[in-house]
Amino acid sequence: MYVSADAKYLFSGDIIEVEGGRNLTEEVKNKARIAAIDAVGEDQMIIFSPPKDQIKHTINVFTDIDCGFCRRLHSEMDQYNARGIKVRYLFFPRAGVKSHSYEKAVSVWCADDRKAAMTLAKNGAEPEAKTCENPVKAQFELGSRLGVTGTPAMVLENGQLLPGYVPADRMSAYLDQLQAQQQAQQLAQKLSIQAKK
Repeated sequence: MYVSADAKYLFSGDIIEVEGGRNLTEEVKNKARIAAIDAVGEDQMIIFSPPKDQIKHTINVFTDIDCGFCRRLHSEMDQYNARGIKVRYLFFPRAGVKSHSYEKAVSVWCADDRKAAMTLAKNGAEPEAKTCENPVKAQFELGSRLGVTGTPAMVLENGQLLPGYVPADRMSAYLDQLQAQQQAQQLAQKLSIQAKK
């Protein structure tokens, strides 16, 4: 929402830059979204990553242990990592904090080996019931605030929210395309600034 300086006018909606076709409102939302996720900290996420020197992209995935498409995405984890995509999982038990999916998420987080427990749970195994201090409720609430309504919900490096499952090869191509567009925009802005000097 936008408010005039004198507080007489309130506008609800997106601001579009006509010449470039850019949605300036969405860009602001994207920045806020990625900042909120980064503030969580990787120590509060379950991460599946290629070797550090092979990381090309990082995506954040709000996931539900019992979601069929989340399981399908997880079954391609080796393919995501092979394409240089680091996956940072955050929990989003769609049925809420008093659900069995929530309890499973807590059990996965509290497991001795979180990644192994996540993979077993995504393969349909019931995780060993455990409780401990965990970020599951906070991540569920964060997802709700960021506009997550279903799973998997992916937040890309630029903060864009992508609902649903995307195969690893398509995700890799899309991320490469976004990166190329961003680099082209940065170059154009730099040249524009230099031309004005």
